[in-house]
Amino acid sequence: MTTTQPIYSARTSSSVRMLQSALLVCTLLFSSLVFSANISGLWKHAKQPVWIEIQMEQGDGFVVRNDKFPERAGNRFIKELKVDKSKQELWHALAYIQKLKDYKNVKISLSGDDLMLVTGKIGFISRTVEWQRVDEIPDPEKR
Repeated sequence: MTTTQPIYSARTSSSVRMLQSALLVCTLLFSSLVFSANISGLWKHAKQPVWIEIQMEQGDGFVVRNDKFPERAGNRFIKELKVDKSKQELWHALAYIQKLKDYKNVKISLSGDDLMLVTGKIGFISRTVEWQRVDEIPDPEKR
């Protein structure tokens, strides 16, 4: 006579449930990273002829083109870019402030998919700079 063995013992079943629970907790903890919008890509300053490229994976952003100051192309504009886990569509970073010749803390948020707001505060003074998402950088010869 043949006896059938259960596929899972009570101990194995308990381990599987614990693993499933742990995965659920990890998913909930990191969901802000998964569901947060992506600011990677090309951005143009709303008022100046300046374009930057942000790379979330590397946590930085570089000046791709600056028509007023071409020598600034290639400079790092944003570093240490991190998602704010407590608020969706909010990031924190250090941005290079040319007048101060130093990096300062900034908050980055999206106002829609194509408008990025970079806000910095120094003392009592706060300033927000708007950046428009672009698909490509225009050819300077075709202006």
